[in-house]
Amino acid sequence: MQKKTLSDIAIQGKRVLMRVDFNVPLDEDKNITDDKRIVEALPSIRKVLDNGGRLILMSHLGRPKGKPNPDFSLAPAAARLSRLLECPVAMAGDCIGTEVMQEVLALQDGEVIMLENLRFHPEEEANDPDFARELASLGEIYVNDAFGTAHRAHASTEGITRYVQTAVAGFLIEKELKYLGKALQEPERPFVAILGGSKISGKIDVLENLFNKVDTVLIGGAMIFTFFKAQGLDTGNSLVEDNKLELALSLINQAKEKNIKLLLPLDVIVAPEISADADSHPVSVDAIPEGMIGVDIGPETRAAFSREILGARTVLWNGPMGVFEIDRFAEGTFAIAEAMSQATASGATTIIGGGDSAAAVSKAGLSDLMTHISTGGGASLEFLEGKELPGIAALND
Repeated sequence: MQKKTLSDIAIQGKRVLMRVDFNVPLDEDKNITDDKRIVEALPSIRKVLDNGGRLILMSHLGRPKGKPNPDFSLAPAAARLSRLLECPVAMAGDCIGTEVMQEVLALQDGEVIMLENLRFHPEEEANDPDFARELASLGEIYVNDAFGTAHRAHASTEGITRYVQTAVAGFLIEKELKYLGKALQEPERPFVAILGGSKISGKIDVLENLFNKVDTVLIGGAMIFTFFKAQGLDTGNSLVEDNKLELALSLINQAKEKNIKLLLPLDVIVAPEISADADSHPVSVDAIPEGMIGVDIGPETRAAFSREILGARTVLWNGPMGVFEIDRFAEGTFAIAEAMSQATASGATTIIGGGDSAAAVSKAGLSDLMTHISTGGGASLEFLEGKELPGIAALND
């Protein structure tokens, strides 16, 4: 997608309305526990402020169900941004209305205001044209830098572009498209995709789209048990999608037809229950005992998967290898993260598709050793499925 970006336009003295993704996690005292999303938006924010633009930021936070709720105020995000920028960030009482318009018109060059949570209005998620028009009236230029919501056609991401002449991508969206786009369009080979997570049903479209692009697919997570059961293996009490057994077999056949190496685990870690105190041990995939649950990939699989990753030039990872939230069942996921960090060091392009995979890499302390970590789980998944993202499609070519 060749889209105009912040680099292509003049900003000086203009009111720049920027959609960011400040949907950050808060603790009970409304302290931000992870500000990665705010930090990721800083390059675009600084570009506007340094070039004398008048910046109006808008975002959603959580699910306030279409009405004002102080628990979901963006005030903590504005305060954190102010600290990061080392300059004041004004906080508006709403995102539309006369008062907001007056505050916005009072902005001077190089000043910034944060609008209150867009989802305090049901019209945002309904992509209501009047609401979109009212948002658009606040700025002269629209910038979308919220990749995490680009797969949703909401008023602030898609509707708004009908009422502004200049609608461009911010640097974060530009970076996401560069890495995810290049991986799908012209990857350096060998290209290895690693897919994890609990259900095949959530990854079918990704698998089928990637089958046209990759050389090797490594599969982990609970969805392996649907493949195993489809091949006649006992899976104990592991999670299986019984209505997807035929699909699992057809995916194995598709890979064969397209000459793609599809690797399933050789061994798994099993436990009687999913809990931090449960006894667990590795077993071969054709010897899963009755009553046991598969919770992670085993040591043989970790070694085999790591070899494939270290031989790759492009690696794309979406979905953990096991129940990584429990430390004892995180070893497989961490082994993949470690192999990817080594691959990066030897010159491969390594891309993490947001969501749980990004959380796992962060938990492993290896975030800085990847080429690119996507900021949008759902958006990156839809992009990898080959779907058009409405919030990006709507921007100026």
